Amino acid sequence: MSVSVEKLEKSMAKLTIEVAPENFDKAIDKVYNKQKGKIQIPGFRKGKAPRHMIERMYGKEVFFEDAANDIINEEYPKAVDECGEDVVSNPDIEVSQIEAGKPFIFTATVALKPEVKLGKYKGVEVEKMDLDVTDEEVDAEIDQERSRNARTIEVTDRKVENDDIVTLDFEGFVDGVAFEGGKGTDYPLTIGSGSFIPGFEEQLIGFEIGKEGEVNVTFPEEYHSEDLAGKAATFKCTVKAIKTRELPELNDEFASDVSEFETVAEYKEDVKKKLAERKEAQAKAEREDAAVKAVIDDAEMELPEKMVETQQRQIVNEFAQRLQYQGMNMQQYMQYTGNTVDQLLEQVKPQAIDRIQSRLVLEAVAAAEKFEISEDEIQEELEKMAKQYNMEADKVKELMGDREIKTLKEDLLVQKAAKFLVDNAKEVGTKKTRKTAAKKSDDAAEEKPKRTRKTAAKKDDDAAEEKPKRTRKTAAKKEEE
Repeated sequence: MSVSVEKLEKSMAKLTIEVAPENFDKAIDKVYNKQKGKIQIPGFRKGKAPRHMIERMYGKEVFFEDAANDIINEEYPKAVDECGEDVVSNPDIEVSQIEAGKPFIFTATVALKPEVKLGKYKGVEVEKMDLDVTDEEVDAEIDQERSRNARTIEVTDRKVENDDIVTLDFEGFVDGVAFEGGKGTDYPLTIGSGSFIPGFEEQLIGFEIGKEGEVNVTFPEEYHSEDLAGKAATFKCTVKAIKTRELPELNDEFASDVSEFETVAEYKEDVKKKLAERKEAQAKAEREDAAVKAVIDDAEMELPEKMVETQQRQIVNEFAQRLQYQGMNMQQYMQYTGNTVDQLLEQVKPQAIDRIQSRLVLEAVAAAEKFEISEDEIQEELEKMAKQYNMEADKVKELMGDREIKTLKEDLLVQKAAKFLVDNAKEVGTKKTRKTAAKKSDDAAEEKPKRTRKTAAKKDDDAAEEKPKRTRKTAAKKEEE
């Protein structure tokens, strides 16, 4: 195999990869051996027809497409390594020559890591974070714990109130005609949860059990169903049952049930301590975000669109994986939200750009400061991974290839650069942290630009790849296999 590189505008390049005729013929033969069992030729038992007979009947090109796909998947990663360029996108592949007895030639148009010109990066200004924990925040945290331990009781002697859980029958009408999907029976709804369209739940307040009433609403203009978007609707509703959640009393018994402490005073002190630790961790992350953003704002770089597109796909793939953990697939999500993949890709584009810019400037800072990663630092990280995977550190290292070790070094360099920016930043003023410390896992779904793991500035094998691709497995995955 030989590879040549043609540099294009805006950090793009075209790789021309030429594969020897004999290698292409071997690829054809491999496809033939894989498929011959499915091919029936008159005069031969199934699977016994020689290759030249199949080619005579179906044409010499019968195996070309599959052979080309196989050889591209095999040779493209080698070409990327051989050319020495820092490829940061999936390739656009075109076959230039495919003919028996001649070299197989294809091109791959890719994005290369763009140059970054740093401006000021030492002593950038970041706002000082307020780390004080107030009594109100402690009370809010404890109220969340009380809410998690609340018991549900049925109510029969009053009307619907806010925060009630009602069992509801409903049917919706537009211009007097019932519409598809607008009917529900024995539907559990928490008043004030925002589960239904704006204005619906509030109008149920005051409903009596067993008595039908009407709720009048207007569907949002951006509603996922075009037939209903922006239209006025009337729902006939019957509340069949009312339940409310009763919070446990805040006393020593509650404190001992939900913590290792025997008194409310001790429990509150522990909650305050944990909130302070959480605020400190949050403030550290926000200082890093602010410092990196300041460096980005003063740096110059031009991102190739293909690089951004690759990162967008990676973010969407990560989202799809999280959906799977929650028991939902992308198709179900699209049906539920009315979104398309293209819309989702466009929505995550700002996040993709932020990820890329963050990674690039941190790599540039690491290079400018001539940071290096020692073998001890690598070993320390391997031991952390080993603990996570419940393996020996030597085993983790053994299962990781050269590429994975190289990526690990790059990640550690980026982490070191991020710490350098924060350590050298100047704190000015004081501001509250973005979210109160009392908000815990509820914010976990909110995406935050990643500075140190799996970002688009890394090699194409670490992106959400399309074919051709090189499978990258973690040490834990290899061990499973």
